[in-house]
Amino acid sequence: MCGFVGYVNKEKDKTKIIKEMSDLIAHRGPDSDGYYTDENIALGFRRLSIIDLNNGTQPIYNNDKSKVIIFNGEIYNYKELREELINKGYNFKTNTDTEVILHGYEEYKENILNKLRGMFAFVIYDINSKEMFAARDFYGIKPFYYALMGETFMFGSEIKSFLIHPDFKKELNRKMLEYYLTFQYSAGNETFFKNVYKLMPGHYLKYKDGNLEIKKYYELKLEPDENKTYEEWKEEIDNALKDTIKAHKVSDVEVGSFLSSGVDSSFIAASSNVDKTFTVGFDNGIKYNEISYAKELSKEINTTNISRVISKEDYFKNLANITYYMDEPLADPSAVALYFVAKVASENVKVSLSGEGADEIFGGYNIYSEPFVWPWYYKIPYPVRKAIGTVAGIFPSHRGLNFLVRRGKKLEDRFVGNAFIFDNKEVNKILSFKRETNGFQDLTKEYYAKVKENDEVTKMQYIDFNFWLIGDILLKADKMSMANSLEVRVPFLDKPLIEIARKLPTKYKVDKNKTKKLFREIAHEKLADKVADKKKLGFPVPIRVWMKEEDIYNLIKTRFEKAEEFFNVKNIIKLLDEHKNGKKDNSRKVWTIYIFLLWYDIYFGGAK
Repeated sequence: MCGFVGYVNKEKDKTKIIKEMSDLIAHRGPDSDGYYTDENIALGFRRLSIIDLNNGTQPIYNNDKSKVIIFNGEIYNYKELREELINKGYNFKTNTDTEVILHGYEEYKENILNKLRGMFAFVIYDINSKEMFAARDFYGIKPFYYALMGETFMFGSEIKSFLIHPDFKKELNRKMLEYYLTFQYSAGNETFFKNVYKLMPGHYLKYKDGNLEIKKYYELKLEPDENKTYEEWKEEIDNALKDTIKAHKVSDVEVGSFLSSGVDSSFIAASSNVDKTFTVGFDNGIKYNEISYAKELSKEINTTNISRVISKEDYFKNLANITYYMDEPLADPSAVALYFVAKVASENVKVSLSGEGADEIFGGYNIYSEPFVWPWYYKIPYPVRKAIGTVAGIFPSHRGLNFLVRRGKKLEDRFVGNAFIFDNKEVNKILSFKRETNGFQDLTKEYYAKVKENDEVTKMQYIDFNFWLIGDILLKADKMSMANSLEVRVPFLDKPLIEIARKLPTKYKVDKNKTKKLFREIAHEKLADKVADKKKLGFPVPIRVWMKEEDIYNLIKTRFEKAEEFFNVKNIIKLLDEHKNGKKDNSRKVWTIYIFLLWYDIYFGGAK
């Protein structure tokens, strides 16, 4: 696990600039740095040593030094691929997975990508032909950004490393604010920095002589297979889970595990035989604190649990720094908690396992049960349901009324992933400028079109996989762990496991009473019933409570009062006041606005 940065242009001496760019992501790799420059390209690398500690320094060259690679990630089947390549006549100078990718590219070109098992973002440069080849993993576990600024093509693990390049022109991509207010993160392939893009999961790019070519090499397809019995599915997935956890434990340094009260991290901790688990909680009572549970489970599975209680002061003292590490605004309050658990882990290990991805592949989100609640309600003509939903939306937020509001909208107009903050009308109401987009459907429409023949649960899973998982879950996992120089591995997002689970029928995933049905039954063999059957909670953060307290209320209000460049100040302060006075739970809406304003001050206003 590491970080890299690079750029292509015709300037002669690139050494000083590439080192300065690399230094901005030193947190991703504090163990060593390395560089390659010529008249065409500059490559910078920061290493966090995990595999082949003594010989794995990058960049790494092929045998005749005609190609060079920089790589961030882990390849879990690199030993098998290494043997395959040795049998084809390749000689290896290291025991790294990095060199396996390089020789694999020599042998198979871009077809090496579908042979890889793991998480990755890498760049291979052909010194003779001056062609650059780069790729990002199947599910977006590792980040890859790029920008074309004048005659300079930049690329790397984090946007912040671009900002000091002399050719970088820093402009706000205001259009992204419109999407962000609905998604709570930067959705799609654009970023908040104009002309800076994400290489999307399952894509590779080639760049030569000013020509950029991008292609998709992998696409997840959810294709439920009704031909297997429940027991056949259970055995196949159980075996795949055992295999993925074993693969993700391979390391030349100690591996630990994050541990919350949820079934996903509990299953990994109990199955992986790690010596240490890591947990954080808040000091606002048992609802926001999972530490006692984590210590109890750790005792049962014979591991040591290391924990930390986060105070309100801790949270807000570190918020600006965390927002800086994120590169773009992310209004998920749990990102801060993830920062702290990564910090605790990094003080004890270099690698930690985590449970991201299980909800998306096994059907774990509570909203996935909704199509099975009052199924008769769908038989009511849509115009009638729409009218009922409109009336229900007039009243203060309430679980039952919220249900009617959602049922009064088509799935395509109410579901963008596991978070939905502002709808299109609400965005129009709070923005102080004329919007450029037609709304969030501009991004989601093409994805819904691909699953139009599937049931609602499968549709939601597909949207979550292509938006929520990439833009929120994996983004914060990478940025918060790397901010603490910690490698986080996500066993549930293992290609062999997903290639099986993507065909799991909906009836084995969710019903009106339970989510992750088949996975929970497998988990019963490792965990007590109270854990295996525990409902999805997420990472509970007490921001809704804190916002009603005078100090945090005033902190947010002060920033809102100066937000006229982007927002209708009167309307956003109304949201804050309604929340403080208990009229509506506007906590997520208020937080989404506040995080954007904080981020903007850091990256465009000079504050940090």
